[in-house]
Amino acid sequence: MALLPYWWVILLIAFVFSGLVTVNQGFINVVTMFGKYQRILKPGLNFKIPFLEQVYKKISIQNRSVELEFQAVTADQANVYFKSMLLYAVQNADEETIKRVAFKFISDRDLMQALTRTIEGSIRSFVATKKQAEILGLRKEIVEFVKDQIDHSLEEWGYHLLDLQINDITFDQAIIDSMSKVVASNNLKAAAENEGQALLITKTKSAEAEGNAIKISAEAEKEAARLRGQGVALFREEVARGMSEAAEQMKRANLDTNVILFSMWTEAIKNFAEVGKGNIIFLDGSSDGMQKTMMQIQALMTKQAGR
Repeated sequence: MALLPYWWVILLIAFVFSGLVTVNQGFINVVTMFGKYQRILKPGLNFKIPFLEQVYKKISIQNRSVELEFQAVTADQANVYFKSMLLYAVQNADEETIKRVAFKFISDRDLMQALTRTIEGSIRSFVATKKQAEILGLRKEIVEFVKDQIDHSLEEWGYHLLDLQINDITFDQAIIDSMSKVVASNNLKAAAENEGQALLITKTKSAEAEGNAIKISAEAEKEAARLRGQGVALFREEVARGMSEAAEQMKRANLDTNVILFSMWTEAIKNFAEVGKGNIIFLDGSSDGMQKTMMQIQALMTKQAGR
């Protein structure tokens, strides 16, 4: 009963507490009065007029992402399927920007529908000017084209495009199969060309090596023949000199020089027997044959001595 005179104090306290509003970090509340925009409430503890001011919408100023899937048709009538990721956010926390975000669309669903259709239309208009063989290599160009097209629209809505990534580009299965066949045939062609080049290089190097070997062998044979010739010439020269000296000594001793020829004859027969590879040696063993051979050797020695 003692608190009854202070009922108005209790009512005032309840009135004040009913007007307290806590706004979480990363959000901004839009306040209206009688359906008309009044002001914004930033993060922290705020006060609104109870029963008169209402929180119309909570606007998130954090980054938001959405995945998009859509189809486009190339200039050569090939179906292309895109999967992309869109990253966007409210431009800033200014009052005018928050008002555009709050009142441009009835709900976030309508915003996403408009955003999706805008991006899809931009990509379709770009893809329609390209052939299917070009699309896979134009991922970066597609992203840049879409950004240029939708940045202005997003700014009018109070948003800013942070990033657009095209994660996947696919075609109809028939086109994928044909592209795989083209790649496989190109690989086979490249492999055949590489194999031909390798075979040509191998053959060329082999021919060069064989030519060098023949050249080296010919040079060696030439040098060997020259050395053999020099050896034979020196041998003959030494034989002639030795026999001349022996003949001179035998003349001074009043001996017959035919002994030298007989010795050469017997040495030759001995050498034939020791070194020769054949089993049979045909010699004229008659006195006439020996005399004829002696005369030939004597004539040879005379020719050598006259040089």
